[in-house]
Amino acid sequence: MIRNLLLAATLLATAPCALAQTVAITGGRVVTNTSQGIIENGTVVMNNGRIVSVGTGAAPAGATVVDAKGKWITPGLFAALSRIGLAELDSEDSTNNTSAGRSKFQTSLRAADSFDPDNTAIAVSRIEGVTRVALVEGVGDGLLSGYGALADTTGGFNSIFARDVVMYAELGESGASSAGGSRSAAWTWLTTAIDDAKAYPRGFTEDGEGDLLSSKEALAFKPVVEGRVPLMVEVHSATDILQVLTLRQREAKMKLILLGATEGWRVASQIAAAGVPVIVNSLTNLPDRFEELGATLENAARLSAAGVKVAIADPNEATHNTRLIQQLAGNAVANGMSWAEAFAAITSVPASIYGRSDLGSLKSGAIADVVIWDGDPLELMSSPDAVYIAGISTPMVSRQTKLRDRYLNLDEDKPQAYERQ
Repeated sequence: MIRNLLLAATLLATAPCALAQTVAITGGRVVTNTSQGIIENGTVVMNNGRIVSVGTGAAPAGATVVDAKGKWITPGLFAALSRIGLAELDSEDSTNNTSAGRSKFQTSLRAADSFDPDNTAIAVSRIEGVTRVALVEGVGDGLLSGYGALADTTGGFNSIFARDVVMYAELGESGASSAGGSRSAAWTWLTTAIDDAKAYPRGFTEDGEGDLLSSKEALAFKPVVEGRVPLMVEVHSATDILQVLTLRQREAKMKLILLGATEGWRVASQIAAAGVPVIVNSLTNLPDRFEELGATLENAARLSAAGVKVAIADPNEATHNTRLIQQLAGNAVANGMSWAEAFAAITSVPASIYGRSDLGSLKSGAIADVVIWDGDPLELMSSPDAVYIAGISTPMVSRQTKLRDRYLNLDEDKPQAYERQ
């Protein structure tokens, strides 16, 4: 906690000076995620938290020059789904805010209200190049979670920069179990919740109850039904995916995101035609349930080839290992996805899914989230040398690195509390 408080104080204290200063990162291989493609021996200029220019020109006069010769310069990584800051210890209920299984509230809950900027996993993710995350809670007593939020990884108290950006729903096998035992029960539950939100307030009784949702829950769900906030639906089998896509005919205004989509490759053309983005785990290969019998390591590549907008994340590692999205993208390349598509799947695509054209790419006017890597960022042994968030250089330390450094040499004297008496 002390580390994060000091970090937050340092960022706040240095921000005015840092933002006013022009910084030029020169000589590196610049991955823009734009029509400029990859620029060799490029220069990225940033000032006041934004990208000023990206190209091959010299650094502006008076700029602070960062030599990145032989390095890679990229946008910061953007995790399409994360739960860092929501659980310090998964097994300790007092620190776990990833879901509210005993609460009568669902849609009116907000991940931003549970976020802890002192969470140790935040710095761990930041020094691995992750600068932005989408915080999404799991479902509680029902099929819906509350609203997700967007956060940076500075560890500051103002890390949340966008609230109410997505809502999560669970169908398929898990949804069927929660709804009473069958997929038809889960589908009826979801469509009834949608109808309650559409009917609010006129269709509600005097005691504030709809057919399924209370007035408070229906009011909270209404922006999703009206298409102002996307609904992220976790499904895996091809049949369940097609069922979710029928919502586009039933509710033309609703915006959808598919999470999981393990058998998405089987219905990739339908997903592409519906214009629905997907978030997949590129390492899902061995099915651990019946709805994933069609799992393949080529899922991401096949979806992308069909024209589907693909982001990459692993919900099962969301609380402490968000940083693994880099490795997931690398494995997608190993199984047929192009390098550019895989890198976009952990940068610009997640940004676009949440409507943030100012993140995930290096272009004039974009927020200056920039990472300098010592090699190809999708190679396992590569790591960041520097991470800038909104133009500010962030500390490359975490609790893990401090523990490593402290005990790297066991022959050195340690504080008395760590010695045998």
